[in-house]
Amino acid sequence: MRIKSVQAWWVRIPIETSRQHRSDFGQVRTFDAAILRIETDDGLVGWGEGKNAAGSAGDYGALVHMLNHEVGPQLIGRNAGDIGVIWEMLYNGVRSDLAVKEGHAMPQMARRGATIAAISAVDIALWDILGKSLNVPVWRLLGGRKLERMPAYASGGWASADKIGEQLQSYIDQGGFKAVKMRVGAMDGAPHISAGRVQAARKAIGPDIELAVDAHGTYTVAGARRFIQMVEDCNLAWFEEPVVADDKSGIAEVRAAGNVPVATGESEATRYAFRDLAVLKAADIFQPDPAFCGGISEVMKIGAIASAFNLRLAPHLWAGAPCFFAGLHICAASPATFTVEYSLGANPMIHDLVEDKIEVSDGLIAIPEKPGLGFTISEKFLETHAQGA
Repeated sequence: MRIKSVQAWWVRIPIETSRQHRSDFGQVRTFDAAILRIETDDGLVGWGEGKNAAGSAGDYGALVHMLNHEVGPQLIGRNAGDIGVIWEMLYNGVRSDLAVKEGHAMPQMARRGATIAAISAVDIALWDILGKSLNVPVWRLLGGRKLERMPAYASGGWASADKIGEQLQSYIDQGGFKAVKMRVGAMDGAPHISAGRVQAARKAIGPDIELAVDAHGTYTVAGARRFIQMVEDCNLAWFEEPVVADDKSGIAEVRAAGNVPVATGESEATRYAFRDLAVLKAADIFQPDPAFCGGISEVMKIGAIASAFNLRLAPHLWAGAPCFFAGLHICAASPATFTVEYSLGANPMIHDLVEDKIEVSDGLIAIPEKPGLGFTISEKFLETHAQGA
C-alpha cells in the first residue's frame, strides 16, 4: 500500500446569484477548497481537503502548489497506513528524524497556516485509504460509532431582524432541526443591531429550539461583552468566535463576563492551540476544522483535550465533502462530541462534488457505513471546476 501519486486541485464552484449570501466575508459568490487525491500502488484512492479560509471562499493557489510540489513528493513510496508517522514527518520537516529519535516535536517554523492545511488534506486522504484497505468505515478505526445518527444543527442565519425568524424557521422545516445558528458581529455594525436580530430570532422560533450565534471573531472584547449583556435573556446555546482567535485572553475575558457558553477554534491549528484555550479557560466548546487544524488525527487529539478538561467538541464543518465526511466520522467516534454542523447556505462542494445524497431528518444525520470516509467523488464535476495545479 505504497503511495504512488499525489494530486491537488483548486476547486472553485460558482454559487447561483439567488442563493448567495452576504456576511463579514462580503458577498459569497463561489465555494472554494483545495481537494486532494492520493492513490496507492494497489489502486486505492483517498480524498482529502485543505482550507485557507474559515468561510467558503478563498484563494487556494499557494496551498495547491504546496501540496503538489512540496508535500506530495515527500509522500511518494511511503506506506499509506503510516498516518501518524507521516503527520509528524511533515510537521517536523527537516528535523523529523531528530524528533523521532528524541521523542518530542521539533516543528519547522511554518508550523501553522498553509503548512497545517496541507497536512490536514493528506491526513484526511490517508484515513480514507486505510478504511478502504480494511473495508471498514473510518469511525471503526477511530474506536467505534457511539450513535448511528448524530444530532445536527442548521448553520446559516444572515437575514435582517424582520426576516431572520422566517429564515431560521425555513431551516427547521427543512430538516426537523432542533438547533440553529445565526451570524452576528461586524456584518451588523453596532452590537445592539446584532442583539435586535437575535431577540427577533428567539421570539420567532420559540424557547424550545436551541439558538447559537457566531461573530466570526469580529467583535472587540468590549463589544462582545456588551452584546452578551443585551441578549442574556435569549438563552443562547453558545457564542461562537466572539473576538479574533489570536486574542485568547480576550476570549477568556468574554467567557468570564457572562453566562453564555463560548465556542471557538475554527481558526486554530494543532492540539497545542487548543491546549492553550483549555488552560486559559477561554472556551466551553472546541470547534476545530478538520481541513485546517491538522486533519482527523489532530481533531481526535483535540477531542481528548476537551474530554480531559470537561469541555465539548463540535467540529467546524462549513466545508467541502472530504472535510464534512471526516467530521461525521469524528463526531461518531469522539466521546466529547454532541452535534454536527450542517450548512444551510449554498454548498455545492458537498452536494454536487459527491454522488452521495446527504440529508438531515428529524434533526439527525446518518453516519456513513461505507468503507473509508464513505463517499464517491463525482470526477466529472471535479474536472469541470478544477482550476489546475
